[in-house]
Amino acid sequence: MSNDIKELSKAVRFLSIDAIEKAKSGHPGLPMGMADVATVLFKYYLRFNPKNPSWVNRDRFILSAGHGSMLLYSLLHLTGYKSISIKDIQNFRQLKSICAGHPEYRKNSGIETTTGPLGQGLSNAAGMAIAEEVLRKKFTPSLINHKTYVIASDGDLMEGISHEVMSLAGHLKLKNLIVFFDNNKISIDGSTNLSVSDNYKKRFESYGWSFQEINGHNEKQISKAIKKALKSKKPNLISCKTIIGYGSPNKGGKASSHGAPLGDKEIALVRKKLKWKYAPFEIPKKILAEWKEIGNKGHLLEKKWNNIYAKKNNKIKNEFIRIMNEKLPKNLSKIIEKEKINFFSSKQAIATRKASELVIEKITNNLPELIGGSADLSGSNNTKTKYSKIIKPSDFSGNYIHYGIREHAMAGIMNGMSLHRGIIPFGGTFLIFSDYCKPSIRLSAFMGLKVIYIMSHDSIGLGEDGPTHQPIEHLFHLRSIPNLNVFRPMDTIETLECWEIALKDSSNPSVIAVSRQKLPFVTENFTKKNMCSLGAYEVKKSNSVSNITLIASGSEVHIAIEAHEKLQSENINSKVISMPCQEYFDKQPLSYKEKIIDKNSIKISIEAGSIFGWEKYVGTNGFSLGLKSFGKSAPYKKIYEEFGLTSDNIVKLAKKMLNK
Repeated sequence: MSNDIKELSKAVRFLSIDAIEKAKSGHPGLPMGMADVATVLFKYYLRFNPKNPSWVNRDRFILSAGHGSMLLYSLLHLTGYKSISIKDIQNFRQLKSICAGHPEYRKNSGIETTTGPLGQGLSNAAGMAIAEEVLRKKFTPSLINHKTYVIASDGDLMEGISHEVMSLAGHLKLKNLIVFFDNNKISIDGSTNLSVSDNYKKRFESYGWSFQEINGHNEKQISKAIKKALKSKKPNLISCKTIIGYGSPNKGGKASSHGAPLGDKEIALVRKKLKWKYAPFEIPKKILAEWKEIGNKGHLLEKKWNNIYAKKNNKIKNEFIRIMNEKLPKNLSKIIEKEKINFFSSKQAIATRKASELVIEKITNNLPELIGGSADLSGSNNTKTKYSKIIKPSDFSGNYIHYGIREHAMAGIMNGMSLHRGIIPFGGTFLIFSDYCKPSIRLSAFMGLKVIYIMSHDSIGLGEDGPTHQPIEHLFHLRSIPNLNVFRPMDTIETLECWEIALKDSSNPSVIAVSRQKLPFVTENFTKKNMCSLGAYEVKKSNSVSNITLIASGSEVHIAIEAHEKLQSENINSKVISMPCQEYFDKQPLSYKEKIIDKNSIKISIEAGSIFGWEKYVGTNGFSLGLKSFGKSAPYKKIYEEFGLTSDNIVKLAKKMLNK
């Protein structure tokens, strides 16, 4: 190790351990162990510009091992990112500090994604690598030609998502993806041999990855491995044998350095051993200047790129700017409006999954940044249309990914594509399998990403496949995630409107839950206004004041309408509310909400799923008609009857409540 790299690495190590010690909380082991690898990468290979953290053609650096967050913050501060000041470092893990316990994505900060739940960073990185390939094909390597680098821990590679992601990355031959495995053989419980005996070389080579093993504290080996990876035709894993807590006389190489501050006495010993004579948070001017110079090189790299970009014709530049700035085509609203007229004219009684397919088919050719896919359920989710072109290892000019049976990877990869910018990802699976996607969906919401999840077979209405495939609690679970919009449309019009909202919302991911079974067309009046953007609205109403308010979503709206008509025949006034999106309804002014759901009426909610969450709309005197148990295996109409989800039962219930 050259003296230059040694001193630069020490700055990273001591900023990290000093911040962790001041916070009395954190994980010093990884920053101390991987400082050498990170320093070599940043000094010689990583293309980035601290003056413009969002430069489109920068290399992406992902700390999948998010517990080692101080490694990232130290690197960003030292190289000159304005987002991370020395005060921020000193306020590590404190309220409102950008230096959170685990990295939290923030635009234009250098923090490329939120990590901490292990394996998520790996999946995001694969998504970024796919986005790079797609955009490079679209705009040529002269504009897009960057790498995605990842630091992953043994924990990342133990999580099941790592298998899903790395298998798909190998299949797609994502040669622009380079993963540094911090192979320190230590986890929280102790040595990794307590639980792992994998042959990593055989594992990753079987995925189709290039595998190298190096000493993570040897500059020449680190540099040689990176050079080789840069020439590879496959995704790359570099297993870096490191010492966790490197430099700590009593805790180096031990689990005790993983997740707790070293302590003042041990830090004093580290300073002595590594010959670092400076006070906490003090970086010598010479070393700091050298780190800043590493960051300054990016300005010249971007300047060269800008010169290349300037020579492109206006058509290319305009489309590039539009896509990268996440602006939708100007004609999209007109396309959607035209299709809405067609849907209203045809009044098709089709499954909302089929309606979703029709929407995708109409917008695909006018929205080149839309990249779809499915977890081996394309024909069931109806995510693949006649305009879908498959993305293959040899051809990234397509717009559709066959994810295989890898739901978790699909969700994490879509997050990465969205984070990269230039891509609007959507992916499909059954709503029941949102369980497999949940950790990544939660992070989509946490980061405020435009990711669209098409979840079909959204209730007991899927029928004969039975309770193992019938979602019950899933809508409630998803609705409980902050910042996630959950849509459940009742017919073709609402499906189109939900898609429109999802496409235009730049700060929220969307779940569009669609039916397996055919549903009647129930929209009575045409309007250009997107009614789903209100969250809930009246679809049927008696002429007089309504005594009963029936609130339903999706496939149960038409049942509520049938009940309304039967009540009407008995001179009982009622109205039907379609509630395709609770989140949007909750944002409406109180006056609108009270207009839609009259507090003086008897309120009944109808949804073929868990009743949890509906109490805030029906109140203590209302009733939620739904499921309190798992479903059944039978034709779906029989299951609806079994659970009382029929118009006759709603009428019976309403009359009983009126007579109380």
